Amino acid sequence: MEQQARRVLYHWYSQNSRFLPWRTSRDPYRIWLSETMLQQTTTQVVMPYYEKFLQLFPTLSDLAQAPEGKVLEVWAGLGYYSRARNLHKAAKALSQLDRFPQTAEELMQYPGFGPYTSRAVSSISFNEPVGVLDGNVIRVLSRYFALKVQWWKTAGRRELQDLADQAVQGFPSGEMNQALMDLGSTICTSLQPACSMCPINKTCQAYQADTCQDFPLKRPRKAREIWQWRPQVWCQRGKIALYWNEGKIPFLKNHWMLPGQAKQLQKKPQQYLFKHSITHHDIFVIPQRKRGASILKSWRWVPAEELSQWVPASLVKKTLQQADKTFIG
Repeated sequence: MEQQARRVLYHWYSQNSRFLPWRTSRDPYRIWLSETMLQQTTTQVVMPYYEKFLQLFPTLSDLAQAPEGKVLEVWAGLGYYSRARNLHKAAKALSQLDRFPQTAEELMQYPGFGPYTSRAVSSISFNEPVGVLDGNVIRVLSRYFALKVQWWKTAGRRELQDLADQAVQGFPSGEMNQALMDLGSTICTSLQPACSMCPINKTCQAYQADTCQDFPLKRPRKAREIWQWRPQVWCQRGKIALYWNEGKIPFLKNHWMLPGQAKQLQKKPQQYLFKHSITHHDIFVIPQRKRGASILKSWRWVPAEELSQWVPASLVKKTLQQADKTFIG
């Protein structure tokens, strides 16, 4: 991206940056928390969760010392719970250090710190001159350079990452990264981009060729899978039986969940109580209410009032509600 275009973009951001609660601080813990929450989740959804999370865990040390169940309970509703588990694991490790790692390369060694999160934290908190690559930045760069790259593949990602790294050189990297992200989220949007309002439209190749809607390339969607799940709701003295799903059932992998059988189908079943979707899985649920002792010793009996600390997933909550709203005895 030309020096003049980057200068114009930086000035635009200084005048038009969105107010977001995590932008009031350069504390790497707060930046890291916000960037983790924002993965796969919109800004409007994240903000109340962010505020509540910091009220309960205001520092890295507070998060490191908290029980995982409490962290998951506060996270409930944001989905993608592996993010919360990795956040907690990394907090425990980082709290043992003399200082918070200041480079993306260092941060990549910790759970949950992928290329994007590591670069976002190191650039925003410590001004490391590295670019970030999220959906907004991919869209901006793809249109600006009219690049027909398969951004979901390693080669395409590398090409765009190089451009993102070049874009922040000579400017405060954290602010330039946020400028690109803000441009993508407010003006260079996926549908009906406001190109006439874009500060860098004069040098945007897609805009000049009137081909903005051709970029970025569309990622092929995974085929939807149809599953029938027969969860067993075992109840004994106010406790509910759970088991650890190591991956035999593809949805809620590596989560505590209700025991039961699941099988993949070729078409929608005729009988089911309710349908729930997780990523590309369409799950048709038939709960079975059970009473008595645990069949397997590996099951964990959890008090009903603590269930959200063990199973934050809405699928399980919905299953319990639909099975029998008064089943706990």
